[in-house]
Amino acid sequence: MKQTLKHEVFTKRKHLNKEEIKKKSELVKNNLYSLSDFKKAKNILFYVSFNNEVDTQGTIKELLKNKEKNIIVPYVEKNNPILQLSELHDLNELEPKTFDIMEPKGSCIREFNPEKIDMALVPGMVFDLKGHRIGYGYGYYDRFLKTVKNNLIKIGLAYDFQIINKIPEEEHDVPMDIIITDERIVKCQN
Repeated sequence: MKQTLKHEVFTKRKHLNKEEIKKKSELVKNNLYSLSDFKKAKNILFYVSFNNEVDTQGTIKELLKNKEKNIIVPYVEKNNPILQLSELHDLNELEPKTFDIMEPKGSCIREFNPEKIDMALVPGMVFDLKGHRIGYGYGYYDRFLKTVKNNLIKIGLAYDFQIINKIPEEEHDVPMDIIITDERIVKCQN
């Protein structure tokens, strides 16, 4: 069932054109900015968008320019199943690496303590109303989120068509606290 859901959403996402992505991502960003938790957060973990995901790169660029938040991005070390974190100062510090996802260049890595993160923005293929998510199947975010403080605010960013009523949950899944889409903010009851 998870594979079918992933395939359906991936197909819908693949067919979004650049203008739709830009418009929907702007709505997601506005919803994110409206959250009091976001306004209070100082250290925010952002995924770096790729493959027609909700665009985070424009938001990252805007926040880096404003210098009001510390932007933290994940990267993967070979043979280490846990995401590593680096503080980002400029989008030019990124290059395509693991799975063709933009990560910090080796010379630009500024290790960041996961315990200092206030909020994590998490990608996913499918989310449900309780905050469960289907990721890409590698488990990086679930493993990482199990290692951080309990009061970390976990937010899934998605297009509204990525939300369904219920996902079959698994023991290793870490649910989101909030899901933000182009149409709504879902406060998850997990």
